Amino acid sequence: MKAAVDRLATLGSARAALRRGLRLLESGRVARALPLFVRAARAGLPEAAYRLGRCYTEGAGVPASRVEASRWLETAARAGHLEAQVLLANLCLQGANFAAEQAPPPGAGRLFAGAEAAAPDFAAALRWARPAAEAGAAEGQALYGYILNAGPEELRDPEAALVWLRRAAAGGSAQGKLGLGVAVIARPESSAEEKREAALLLGEAAEAGLPMAQYLMGIALESGIGVAADATAAAAFFRDAAEKGVRSAQAKLGHALVDGRGVKKDTLEGESWLRRAALAGDPEAAALIGDLYAKGGPLPPNYAEAAMWFRRAADAGHAAAARALALLYLTGAGVGRDAEEAAHWFRRAAERGDAAARSDLANLVLTGQAGAEDAKRTREWFETAAAQGDLVAAFNYGVCLAEGVGIPRDDAQAAFWLRRAAEGLVNAQFWYGRMLAEGRGVAADLAAGRAWIARAAAAGMVDAQVTLAEMLVNGRGGPRDHAQALALFEAAARTGHVGAMFAAGALHGGGHDVPTDRATALRWFTAAAERGHPHAQLMLGRYLRKGLAGAPDPAAARSWLEKALAGGVAEASLDLGQIAAPAPPPPAPDRQMAGD
Repeated sequence: MKAAVDRLATLGSARAALRRGLRLLESGRVARALPLFVRAARAGLPEAAYRLGRCYTEGAGVPASRVEASRWLETAARAGHLEAQVLLANLCLQGANFAAEQAPPPGAGRLFAGAEAAAPDFAAALRWARPAAEAGAAEGQALYGYILNAGPEELRDPEAALVWLRRAAAGGSAQGKLGLGVAVIARPESSAEEKREAALLLGEAAEAGLPMAQYLMGIALESGIGVAADATAAAAFFRDAAEKGVRSAQAKLGHALVDGRGVKKDTLEGESWLRRAALAGDPEAAALIGDLYAKGGPLPPNYAEAAMWFRRAADAGHAAAARALALLYLTGAGVGRDAEEAAHWFRRAAERGDAAARSDLANLVLTGQAGAEDAKRTREWFETAAAQGDLVAAFNYGVCLAEGVGIPRDDAQAAFWLRRAAEGLVNAQFWYGRMLAEGRGVAADLAAGRAWIARAAAAGMVDAQVTLAEMLVNGRGGPRDHAQALALFEAAARTGHVGAMFAAGALHGGGHDVPTDRATALRWFTAAAERGHPHAQLMLGRYLRKGLAGAPDPAAARSWLEKALAGGVAEASLDLGQIAAPAPPPPAPDRQMAGD
């Protein structure tokens, strides 16, 4: 009898301690409330254990501790405390974010607080969410529905998830509305009307202040999912979520500000938001910052800065950033020129499926800047994709066969794959035309080769224009046409093709089926000579020596002819011999002292 009385007295004292602790907690005196919660919790009161678990979860009055939080919350949860069960399930879903012995970020106690949760323990979360859901706790129902909808495959039950999420939403849970909205929109079989209703649920969850709901509402408005597309409203939701720390929303807001999409363009503010997202681990944001600094514009070009952000994104698995970093190493922009490092990053991008990086790596193989293993790897990529109907891969595989990259050279197979790719690719048309003209892997057919090269030239391919122009000059594969050849040479020359500049000068210079125009010839010879073309330097020297397009200029002629000779054009020596040696300078007058 006495023991029972003592237990009742102890319990009464514990309840009094709990009531006093709650009053102190409400007035903000957490440190004074904690000992009272400890006394009440040790006496077996679940509410006190829950309050202690909350304090350790939030770092309120004590250092945040997963171990202590879990111990007290589990004590309360095992006693049937619904809020403890919900919070414990929530913390299991926080995974690695809560594992560190430090305070979780703001909103960590919310299921959909952000996109950055890592390594969640879905099985443990399910164990605690289920009893809370079955007992009627709306937040527990939201958690349970979320796990059934988005958890590991072995735990999923989409139909049951919808049932629980609807209960949670009907019970007024903002998390439930968010979960239900996401689940309905994600279902392929959802009707347009169902998606509209889901978007309304997302909007209600966003109005309730859930950061992830605000972010997803921005996505819905940006893409027109269940609502009319509205870039301005989307940007406003992205800003709300970004200011609450949602990394993906920060990236979206930054991108919108950089592009001026739905918001006034502000590259500096956009870069700031992208930087916050990138530093929080968003690879797409890091890649976008790299692009900003690599391309210049409102922000001055800074290739070293670009390389830093591309590397951050590439290390996180961003294929396009890995390729961009490789290009910087290839050109030496912002980093030391390093073909081996370029190959490394092209390889990383290619392994993640970047088709352009595979071609870039193959080009390094062709120029001897990548090894045999890369040659084999790129050939295998191209062969597999070509067999699946990829025309770009068919072209690249054809080049591998034509050049013996990663496989013994096989001109017949090269021609086969290049012919297949030529149906849709300009580069393949040019290559296949050359193989026909040269009789490589196929019977020689100059006329057909010229026709394929002409298709590539008509599409604007500079090398094809120059090759076709040469065929037109010499009448290979069809009639001569110097006028058309000149037009092609000049078109290529305007893009910076040095050989085309020289050829245009030669045609204008006379002896061809176009009017002679030595002034224009001199202009093209000068352009090519200044870019280091030795034969153009020879012709420019001759024009200046003879005065063919203006007054003779022996000194300038000598300079250009000497450059041609140094460039390996032996006949320039004959022209140099016909230029009179410059007169020696007159002797300096005698210097005399004044008065001599």
